[in-house]
Amino acid sequence: MSALKPGDQFPSDVVFSYIPWSEEQEDIKACGIPINYNASKEWADKKVVVFALPGAFTPVCSAAHVPGYIENLPKLRAKGVDVVAVLAYNDAYVMSAWGKANNVQGDDILFLSDPEAKFSKSIGWADEEGRTGRYAIVIDHGKVIYSQRERGKNILEVSKAEAILEAI
Repeated sequence: MSALKPGDQFPSDVVFSYIPWSEEQEDIKACGIPINYNASKEWADKKVVVFALPGAFTPVCSAAHVPGYIENLPKLRAKGVDVVAVLAYNDAYVMSAWGKANNVQGDDILFLSDPEAKFSKSIGWADEEGRTGRYAIVIDHGKVIYSQRERGKNILEVSKAEAILEAI
């Protein structure tokens, strides 16, 4: 598969891994059990912003990328976004801990694992090291309406929350 472009249908077989947030497991040291998240099915009838990045707890990702989405979540919701998800190659345990470290509760932002960067590789958007690249995709009821990859690893322009707000 090649990169997703506006007008494309989101693939029908995309499954990520994640640990659902729960109040009982809200402590950062608590481990839940990873489950499959069938993004194709879950997002078929929703407006979704998925932003991807090279790794949890890394400088640009932790200092700017995720905080920008947390800060702009109300504005994204006001524009009709049902789901905001962050995607990285880290395993579901690390992604869950990263969500907790950012005080994200419930389904405000889904912290999804792209094991072995399988999805990112399938669209040609893995980075040089074979990890999830930095990009953003907006899906509206199964159709891609925005899809941009950053021009460099530590650059945050087209995948930041503010760029998405301008585009939608």
